[in-house]
Amino acid sequence: MKPPSRPISVTRRLGAADPLEIRSGPSIPPIERIKLFSDVEWEACVDEWASSLSDYALVERAGGAGDMGCDIIATVKPAVQNGPWDNFQCKHYDHPLTPSDIWLELGKLCYFTYLGEYSYPRKYYFVAPRGVGTKLSSLLKKPDLLKAELIAQWPEKCAPHLTSKAQVPLETALLAHIKALDFSRIGHLPPLKLIEGHMATRFFAVRFGLGLPARPAVSAPPDQIEQNESRYVSQLLEAYCDNLKIPLTNPENVPQKHSGHFKRARESFYCAEALRSFSRDTLPDGAFENLQEQIHDGVIDIAEANYACGLTRLNATLAQATALSLTSSALLGRVEIADRRGICHQLANEDRFVWVPKNG
Repeated sequence: MKPPSRPISVTRRLGAADPLEIRSGPSIPPIERIKLFSDVEWEACVDEWASSLSDYALVERAGGAGDMGCDIIATVKPAVQNGPWDNFQCKHYDHPLTPSDIWLELGKLCYFTYLGEYSYPRKYYFVAPRGVGTKLSSLLKKPDLLKAELIAQWPEKCAPHLTSKAQVPLETALLAHIKALDFSRIGHLPPLKLIEGHMATRFFAVRFGLGLPARPAVSAPPDQIEQNESRYVSQLLEAYCDNLKIPLTNPENVPQKHSGHFKRARESFYCAEALRSFSRDTLPDGAFENLQEQIHDGVIDIAEANYACGLTRLNATLAQATALSLTSSALLGRVEIADRRGICHQLANEDRFVWVPKNG
């Protein structure tokens, strides 16, 4: 006998469906997405976050076999031997961390600092996508009890596993070393705090896939020509000269006929410069340069064609740049028409575009 049939109901009105969700599926909140990471991805995520902190001059990733209990090593002053550093110990389990999950790691910390392999860290944080459980959270708040429990657990949880060669019994000197260590330095980093910090890094959009933040407002160009825009401005003046057939070397003397063009050119250059900064702050290296290359490749044939004057060449290149169909840039959705024009001026600033070729 088959079960009784029932109508299938649609919980969301189809007309209100998000096209992006239809193509890619509903977005996954970061606190849930980190649970889907692999061990390697989790370490990379923590590395990205720690590398963004101004507290550290050097952040290194040492996770893997032979790491001696150190995953993400964040150093305050690398030039100072045995200077202050913090360790972020990454654990990617399917449950909140319990005391039994950390004894071996704490054993490594004690044993290898006893051997002098590295100095005792300023802070030692456990970092797990599901955080720590109630029992471990309570234990981490009681350093003396944490130390006593480690000593009690040493024969079973640490001694047989610290090295592959032999057991490491808790002998007098090692025990004295452990008792002298400050266990108040040991704690945990809540996953929500890590996500909040990661949101401010240039890796967040790529790691979590929630899109780029809104762009800040673009400031107006300064009244005076800056050194970083001197070459494209010179090229603009050459294009105006070629159009009007008059000498022109000072931007303050741009004729009224072209003053609006000159003003818009500077505005678009600074708009593209702002996009460069936005890309640097929100995406890994290379995203903006990739956009520049797409625009360069899309307009170069237009820029190198024959024209009656340099200004005609310039305007034809800008028109082609605004008409390009850009489909593969990580900055899509944040690129304005002024950015496209501004990138042409950036490329002219590097002489990759020349509006008035010397050979005519």
